[in-house]
Amino acid sequence: MAATPLMNEFPELAYLTREDFEDILNDPAYFQSIFHSLRQVKELYQAQTELGMANEAIAQTNLSLQDRLYELRTETKEAFDNAKSMESRWKDLEREQREVYQRLDPQFLLLRLRHATTAQDDASEALASSFVQSSPSPSLVNDASDVDEFIREFRELRKIYHKRLMWGDRWASGQVSWEDG
Repeated sequence: MAATPLMNEFPELAYLTREDFEDILNDPAYFQSIFHSLRQVKELYQAQTELGMANEAIAQTNLSLQDRLYELRTETKEAFDNAKSMESRWKDLEREQREVYQRLDPQFLLLRLRHATTAQDDASEALASSFVQSSPSPSLVNDASDVDEFIREFRELRKIYHKRLMWGDRWASGQVSWEDG
């Protein structure tokens, strides 16, 4: 038989006659036996078998790692949830820290001192008004012990007021230094 592209591609078929080829086309069992005896088909089936075995080995490996993967996934989720919880707690702590530091801020402390000074002034003025109003008439003189008690309380309230006023004035003029740490 002459060299044809079929014979070049499949030299195993070179011994077959034209009648053999016609029988191959007409008999599916004969076709299958010839087809499966070809080197390229055998190599293809061998490669397919090897790939199937490799896939099976990979699948077995994956199955053997499955439990550990689920454990790692659970651990990762727990760690992530814990990190989120800590992040939330961190924000709360930062807010609390800002609030604490705000109370220690020099400007805030000066403001508190000024409010306390005003409150002290109001307290001493209220004491004086109360004392003056407790006397029913200017002609009646209060008991000497009441006057002494009023003077002692009033002096103490005014002393505290003037100290706070002086500290506030010094602070506002920069004579009081606020040093960190």
